[in-house]
Amino acid sequence: MKEIKFFMMSSCPHCKKAIEMMDEILAAHPEYKEIPFKQVDERLDPEYAAEFDYYYVPTFYVGDEKLHEGVPSKQAVMNVFVKAYE
Repeated sequence: MKEIKFFMMSSCPHCKKAIEMMDEILAAHPEYKEIPFKQVDERLDPEYAAEFDYYYVPTFYVGDEKLHEGVPSKQAVMNVFVKAYE
């Protein structure tokens, strides 16, 4: 299992949608709740966020690999959890 890093901003509507998608996925797959998860609001922790190569939020990393950046789809978010759970 690898850690998911979720880069977001609280004012971002796409980030809010990604959080809703994650909630749905976790409700359907409770085993994914075991995955280490770090949520980073880039406005609250800009120094940490600057260490990663992305431009748009929401962005998902699994370990050190960027898996998704920008407007999310439920399938893209699901792929993040599947990859992290492997």
